[in-house]
Amino acid sequence: MNKAEQELRKKSPIQIRNKKAAFEYHFVDTFTAGIVLTGTEIKSIRMGKASLVDAYCIVLNGEMWVKGMNISPYFYGSYNNHNAKRDRKLLLTKREIRKLEDAGKQVGFTIVPTLIFIDARGRAKVDIALARGKKEFDKRQTLKEKEDRREMERAVKHF
Repeated sequence: MNKAEQELRKKSPIQIRNKKAAFEYHFVDTFTAGIVLTGTEIKSIRMGKASLVDAYCIVLNGEMWVKGMNISPYFYGSYNNHNAKRDRKLLLTKREIRKLEDAGKQVGFTIVPTLIFIDARGRAKVDIALARGKKEFDKRQTLKEKEDRREMERAVKHF
């Protein structure tokens, strides 16, 4: 991921993060994928009505799918509103899918979505990460680092 892409992500009006994934996993490698959406799903995402909690990715028949991602039904939608928790296809290159599939088969690795954002052209994108699960002591260390960072920021604000 280059610096220009990072700047675009920061400027995106919608950034739906999976905070739980950052606490539960070490991210080994990250990828950006497009999402195949139907009907009113993009409108719900633009309103910020989506969640990545308990979402994960799998490879089926050479295609990457995200399961458990919740996109709330669009408020102004009619009878053809979408199902909130349906499986959604991710758009990646074959090389990326193969790499993720091979790494995902190893013990202790999983593929998790970490961020949904809107790119410069108005399309919904999702960042996915190849992740390794943390042990209990790693989680305690993460909490300690987070608390230390907060205290340092408080100390800086007082001066």
